[in-house]
Amino acid sequence: MRYFTAGESHGPELTAIIEGLPAGMPLSVADINHELARRQTGYGRGGRMKIEKDQVRITSGVRHGKTLGSPVTLIVENKDWKNWTTVMSVAEVPEKDQKLRRVARPRPGHADLVGGMKYHHDDLRNVLERSSARETTMRVAIGAVAKQLLSHLGIIVAGHVTELGGITVQLPDELTIQEIKEKSNASEVRVVDPTVEQAMKDLIDTTKKNGDTIGGVVEVVVGGVPAGLGSYVQWDRKLDAKIAQAVVSINAFKGVEFGAGFTLASLPGSKVMDEILWDEDGYTRRSNNLGGFEGGMTNGQPIVVRGVMKPIPTLYKPLQSVDIDTKEPYKASVERSDSTAVPAASVVAENVVATVLASEILQKFSSDSFDELQEAVADYREYLKNY
Repeated sequence: MRYFTAGESHGPELTAIIEGLPAGMPLSVADINHELARRQTGYGRGGRMKIEKDQVRITSGVRHGKTLGSPVTLIVENKDWKNWTTVMSVAEVPEKDQKLRRVARPRPGHADLVGGMKYHHDDLRNVLERSSARETTMRVAIGAVAKQLLSHLGIIVAGHVTELGGITVQLPDELTIQEIKEKSNASEVRVVDPTVEQAMKDLIDTTKKNGDTIGGVVEVVVGGVPAGLGSYVQWDRKLDAKIAQAVVSINAFKGVEFGAGFTLASLPGSKVMDEILWDEDGYTRRSNNLGGFEGGMTNGQPIVVRGVMKPIPTLYKPLQSVDIDTKEPYKASVERSDSTAVPAASVVAENVVATVLASEILQKFSSDSFDELQEAVADYREYLKNY
């Protein structure tokens, strides 16, 4: 399975094409729209979310509610396009209109300046329109398709916020993945511990009032994943590495860890390795410090991956920058933005991880048709129990 996304933040629409889905897989537009709606929620979102009401249109690859095996095209309309028709016109416009909303003062921490240098743009809007986090709309739409595939195979994905602006969530012991999913969905800041929710909301309000932004940490947990996805034989076939790359590819993400993550550096090996057990259901582990991976492969334990999101670089009290025309110091440009998007980013991370897992499953198992895939996965699970 592979995919491409296209579209600008204020262009007419966003598009994704997915190739490699099995034929005959049930695909629900309502489920995709549900994920898109989740992405748009979360305390701290800005005015853009009041304009956009993301709904997907499927224009190829699906008939009568099931995939055909041919490429699937997903389209989401940008409602704000009507306010940008001249600025973002595909056709040539008069010279006086070419400077409308031109950006010449790059924002520190954004792609503006380096993107302009790389692609020789004298209007940095050409950079920020594509580097905008609006692109994650299609990452979520694709992930929603992947989630539907995974759910039919007994795999469940949940995401939540573990830290926001320095406020850390104390995770309750022994929460199931379904409970994580339910608790985070019920929270405006997507936390499983309601005792910290108000403190986070207060911090977001204060940050917004100060014209600033805050980041945080999100966690994705995946259950029901069979052992043996990925491989140790080449560096680029290690599944945890693929997931790490995908998570860091989300806008503003700057780091990733699995299981106990960076805390493992301070522990002896005897406190780190997950001891192997066996019962009538097959192999399991006494702990899950390694986050469901050994040697770049899933080991049958839940996948636990966390990503850190930096504060959004667009500040309403902008930092110093330089005008690319005059080279004089100026305050950076201001685009419409959020004080934080960490709660929404947990939804994006869920769907990005789901996409990587779906792709890996389709690579490992025979999957021209969905029936064929389900049978192959069921046979493999039975093999694992008896190994």
